[in-house]
Amino acid sequence: MANQGGRRSTRPSPAVYRRRRIVVGTAALIVVVALITVIVLAVNHFSKPATEASQNSPSNVGSSAGQTTSSPNASTAAPACDQSKVTIKASTDAASYTDGNNPVFALTVTNGGSQPCQVNVGTSQMEFLVQSGDDRIFSSKDCQDKAENLTKTIAAGASEKAIFPWQRNRSVPGCTAVSAKPGTGSNALYTLTVKLGDRTSAKAVFKLLS
Repeated sequence: MANQGGRRSTRPSPAVYRRRRIVVGTAALIVVVALITVIVLAVNHFSKPATEASQNSPSNVGSSAGQTTSSPNASTAAPACDQSKVTIKASTDAASYTDGNNPVFALTVTNGGSQPCQVNVGTSQMEFLVQSGDDRIFSSKDCQDKAENLTKTIAAGASEKAIFPWQRNRSVPGCTAVSAKPGTGSNALYTLTVKLGDRTSAKAVFKLLS
């Protein structure tokens, strides 16, 4: 039936409605994707891990007993340890090493007192020294990137340990390159001595086998 007065209907057709919905939906989707992208970039920016420690520096692995905590505020922390009651020990993760297996050294410092106390266990105080008789083979001080202080409070009777993977290389003071490698074989006997401040450990013995 014709419209009265010969007028045509101005209502948009269903096809026009569909096109409008598609345009609106596409625009909304673009906005959502943009927001998600911004959020992901922000999260990635603030969750980047810290740079790993240098291979030339020992790493602390925590206390073997009791509670050990870092102590940046000395005025509210435990007193410095009585050095006569602090012991340090050198150790290796094996008695001998075949070709391709690198030794892992450990320095263990123990509070032998009856109260918690502070010890500087930073790389500024540590040294891992390898010798073969009178031959100085390696020192962790020779090529150390930077020396740092790290004061920790060690509970009575507790121990703090630092580890150092050795690459079976020689070193000299000043970090001049050394092409010679430590000898190997059934008679290739080496000793590890660790130092912390003025304290020096007894020697730990190990072999580098062929």
